[in-house]
Amino acid sequence: MAADSKLLDSLTRSFSLELPVMDTMDEYLDLIIPLVRPWGEDLYEEEYYLDTRWLEIRDDDSFHESVLHIFRKEDEYLHSIDGNIHKGKWRKLESSNTLIIEQTAGNSVVKSELYDLAFLNPNFFILKKHGDQQRKGFKKYFVLANENYVKGLEWRDVVELLFNRYRSNRQWIIFVVIIVILVAVVVFFSVF
Repeated sequence: MAADSKLLDSLTRSFSLELPVMDTMDEYLDLIIPLVRPWGEDLYEEEYYLDTRWLEIRDDDSFHESVLHIFRKEDEYLHSIDGNIHKGKWRKLESSNTLIIEQTAGNSVVKSELYDLAFLNPNFFILKKHGDQQRKGFKKYFVLANENYVKGLEWRDVVELLFNRYRSNRQWIIFVVIIVILVAVVVFFSVF
C-alpha cells in the first residue's frame, strides 16, 4: 500500500502546475511562451492588438514610468511615457509574424526595431527582438500587456497571469482528469 501511495505522490507532483521561481522575466518567458503559444494569435489578426492600450512590463526595479504603446490603423504608432506622446509608425512584414516599430521625431526616424511575435492574445502582446539581445546585455523580450488587465500589478504577477493561460486550459484539465481516473482505477483494482 505504501508503494501505491508513493506512486500516486510521484504522479501528482509530475503534474504540478506551480510556476518555478526564477530571477528574470526572460527566464520565465522562455519557459512559458512555448506552453501558451498554441493559444496565441498571429499578427495578421489585427483586431487583437489595434487600438489597445498596451502597458510595457519590465523586470527592472528602477522602471517606474507608465509606458503605453498603441498601434493604430494605417500604421500609426503612439508611444506614451507618463502621458507624453511620441509618434511613430509600425508595419508588419507580409507572410510572417514580424513587426517593425519606428519611433520618429518630426520627419526623422529616431529608432527602428525589428521584432518577431512571441505571443499574442487579447491580454498579452509579447515580441522578441531579432538577434542575440542577451549577448549585448539587453532584454530578449518586449512585453506588453493590456493596461486594463494588469494595471497596478508587479511584473511577477503579470508573468503569473500569462502562466494561468496554460494552467487553465481545458485540454490540460481534461488530460489531468483522465490521468487521475486511470490512477484511481489502478489503485482500486490493486486493492481488491
